[in-house]
Amino acid sequence: MTLSIWRYSHLILAFASSIFLLLASVTGVILSIEPISNKLQPYRISNAEGLSLAETISAIDAQYEEVLSISQDKNGFVSATVIIDNQNESFYVNPETGEKLGDIIEKAPIYQFSTNLHRSLFLKTPGRLFIGLTSFLLFLIAISGIVLIAKRQGGITKFFSKIVRENYAQYNHVVYSRFVLIPIVIIAISGVYLSLLRFQIIEENQITHEIDFDNLQEDPTIDYTQFELFKNTPLSELREFEFPFSEFVEDYYLVRLKNKELLINQYTGDVISEKQYPFVTIISEWATVLHTGEGSILWSIVLGIGSMAIPFLMITGFIIFFKRPKTKIKNPYSKDKANFVILVGSESGTTLQYAEVLHNYLLSINEKSYLAVLDQYTTYKNMKHLVVMTATYGQGEAPSNAKKFKNLIHKHQQKAHFLYSVVGFGSTSYPNFCQFAYETNELLETLPQAKASFNEIFTVNDQSFESFNRWASLWGEKTNLELRLKKPTLYNTKKHTSSFVVLDKTEKASMVDSTFLLTLKNTNGAIADSGDLLSIVPSTEERERLYSIGKMERNVYTISVKRHDKGVCSTYLQGLEIGTNLTASIIENKDFHFPAKSKQTILIATGTGIGPFLGMIKNNVAKKGIHLYWGGRTEESFKLYKPIISSALENGSLTSFKPAYSRTQIEKTYVQNLIKKDAVYIAESLRKKGCVMICGSITMQKEVLKELQEICAKYLNKDLSFYQNRNQIKMDCY
Repeated sequence: MTLSIWRYSHLILAFASSIFLLLASVTGVILSIEPISNKLQPYRISNAEGLSLAETISAIDAQYEEVLSISQDKNGFVSATVIIDNQNESFYVNPETGEKLGDIIEKAPIYQFSTNLHRSLFLKTPGRLFIGLTSFLLFLIAISGIVLIAKRQGGITKFFSKIVRENYAQYNHVVYSRFVLIPIVIIAISGVYLSLLRFQIIEENQITHEIDFDNLQEDPTIDYTQFELFKNTPLSELREFEFPFSEFVEDYYLVRLKNKELLINQYTGDVISEKQYPFVTIISEWATVLHTGEGSILWSIVLGIGSMAIPFLMITGFIIFFKRPKTKIKNPYSKDKANFVILVGSESGTTLQYAEVLHNYLLSINEKSYLAVLDQYTTYKNMKHLVVMTATYGQGEAPSNAKKFKNLIHKHQQKAHFLYSVVGFGSTSYPNFCQFAYETNELLETLPQAKASFNEIFTVNDQSFESFNRWASLWGEKTNLELRLKKPTLYNTKKHTSSFVVLDKTEKASMVDSTFLLTLKNTNGAIADSGDLLSIVPSTEERERLYSIGKMERNVYTISVKRHDKGVCSTYLQGLEIGTNLTASIIENKDFHFPAKSKQTILIATGTGIGPFLGMIKNNVAKKGIHLYWGGRTEESFKLYKPIISSALENGSLTSFKPAYSRTQIEKTYVQNLIKKDAVYIAESLRKKGCVMICGSITMQKEVLKELQEICAKYLNKDLSFYQNRNQIKMDCY
């Protein structure tokens, strides 16, 4: 509920202020160029800051008939107002020589136009009010955005952790906002402050000097160049200097420095009055600098980027909202008449779409199904099967519509016995993959009326319909239903259709554990890299099957396939003859590419998960350290990959190979056992910025991650997520 409030507040504020924000941001980008342009003018004299005030005044005073004032702006440009031929003139001067450098910079028409539009929309006072309110709304939008990112990432400490790419708008909205939200907050706060100052809600008190004119002295008279204050004050401290109007002792030098204002006796050099600037004045000056970038090229660039980011974030934010899956739950049967109850925990709506696919199919075959969210959990009189499909938010939290489930499950006790199955949706790129699904499963295990359909939960990585459909098939067998689910329309994954020809294939007689290698040559289409995915849709069905690619040579790829008795796609691939053409799609999987900068890479795989690693090892021409841990049933299982691995060990493209065989020893050995045994070495590799890549089954991944977590805690005093967030842990499991 809290998350929804933040999300809708963020959205409503953006909608309400969108037009004004767009105008303010566009003009803000234009105005950010002005201080850069001004700063680049050739009116600043290098090393002039070290001159004393006395040296600067005397150099300028000697050049002109009469000098009225000297000032220094935020760019460090020194200007003077002097009398020449009875006319007042102002221009930039060289503080060392007093020579004229150029005329005072005038505001260009485009900047004048943009300033008026930016400040008041040409509406004067009402316009300033609108802009001030827009700045306040921008501040609220930025704050709510920071909260949403922190919640998404699992806390403020993980604010800059890795972002899982779901789609272009979502990914870039989060990634770029993390870098510009702070500048945007500063722009907003300074804008609000300047508006409050403009409307005198914040009062800026003027400095008032109290002078005892009766006690002013003319003796001893000394030259102003010998005044201690002038000799000891560097030019860098000067704001403005005014000469006395007359020779009367009542007239004085007015000196405005960075932090104070002084009145100086023109004869003796005594300080007549000294006042520190009020705190409000200092804050106001900082607010102006922070809002305009005046005097700083770097900050002006930051302001320009921040202003430029606002329209981009608005557009991507609205795209996220309008493209968020909208699913309206329809239940022709009441909750108490349904035999099948499907409960969903969904943050973005994707999981709900998968649930609706199952729900609608059950209804189409005349089964009584009821669909609801987890927060609506209650009693169900005729429930025989409960299916829980839930995503995990952030770093292990419940989705926004499942926050109450843990309390409701104990509050509403079911009277009849029922079977249940939990399906977790998430991404293995996050350290706590499907954690809420695991917690939900543990809760259901405590219910006396509940019995699990399977020994463990099923997980779906990165919205894989294939994984979901695999669960559906197995669950259908448990419920005596033949399920033929149709893939929902989700965010489109970037695919490149390509044509391949089969170069080689493991002969059926040589297959071990029903596994074979298929070598394909890309004849046209997109180029793939090891770790990318090959999407294949057999002609006999609509469902796609994804295989991780190993790039062996230019345009030549291999995939490792396990043939299942009822596997339509694996049977189809096993039946392909050499020379056969195959049309398939390549899906980019950049998060699982070989780490180019890592000097030591540890590869962990089971079964066909070795596929992409074969290509990575083959292309290790730089002979970087690669250590492969692989798990299979027997030594015979390794026969399929032995020629490639043996060759790699001989030529140095593979440093070491350690297999784990689970069916040949008295005590079963798994890859996690090998990882535990080599804990010290693996810890040292991570410490030296090495990378660990895992490919294979989710079950294996879970056990390996447990070992890696213990290694990180014991030897590195850090959580595993520390290295995952630095892209030192890469996973592609199924």
